[in-house]
Amino acid sequence: MDGLLYRLVLMPLALLPLRVLYWLSDVLYMLAYYVVRYRRKVTRCNLQRSFPDWDDHEIKSIERRYYHHMTDLLAEAVYGLRATPQKVLRHYHVTNRELANQYYERGQSIILMSAHYNNWEFMVLSLGMQFLHHGIGVGKPLDQKNMARLMTANRTRYGTQVVDQTDVRQEMAYFEEHHVPCAYMMLGDQSPSNAHRSHWTTFLNQDTAFLYGAEHFARKYHYPVLCYRVDKVRRGYYEVTLSELCTDIGHTPEGEITERYARWLETTIRNKPEYWLWSHRRWKLRRDGRRIPKKEYCNTTP
Repeated sequence: MDGLLYRLVLMPLALLPLRVLYWLSDVLYMLAYYVVRYRRKVTRCNLQRSFPDWDDHEIKSIERRYYHHMTDLLAEAVYGLRATPQKVLRHYHVTNRELANQYYERGQSIILMSAHYNNWEFMVLSLGMQFLHHGIGVGKPLDQKNMARLMTANRTRYGTQVVDQTDVRQEMAYFEEHHVPCAYMMLGDQSPSNAHRSHWTTFLNQDTAFLYGAEHFARKYHYPVLCYRVDKVRRGYYEVTLSELCTDIGHTPEGEITERYARWLETTIRNKPEYWLWSHRRWKLRRDGRRIPKKEYCNTTP
């Protein structure tokens, strides 16, 4: 069924101009926000806990902008299924790629950290075109196997390699052995599955667990860690700015890299909160390892 959805619905829609897909996005936004009320309760409580000093008017304003942005992301994801390299790079541009490319010239791999903020799919699609490094997107697999296979084939058509997070250890070892400089794209804002193998900190006013994988591999291979911020210039157009998060790995205390990432992400979100992924249950994990059930999520303080 998911294969048919991809071939008979998504791919034909991808033939439409982006402006037409945005018209559909406007309709979908109205349906998702006002009619279906998709995950409205989760989104609202996440915003209220993250910004306790905001009044209801401010929370609802960000909430509406967030939902409209999310339906735009769906339109852009569909557009990306058939977009040419020229079109992708016109819509998604890294402003200072030389910061990453200098490490390639030294034969050094890097870790590129970001988040589910603004458009992350365009980076997966264009990673192999934006940088001199061999681009590798690291992430969780989709539950629908057929859809995952089709989406992976599409994402990798311009040179990016997509690797399941459970396989990244072997991939890194392989490319290190063969001296191939790689840029590993990692989105570090997902909720970890193991409370005891996470970095805990206060983030957006809440006790929060962060994935430790990026720091683990940075320490193991002495990879410089760069962050990239995605700014929405206007509808459908993004500028990406790189910054060095940690380049002196050996002299950095344990946990410091992940802590710096958390602070960088918090600053990014506070600047334009409507562009982060608010409708997922980010704070479902407790320090003791307990996971808050869906029905209790909004009635429990993380």
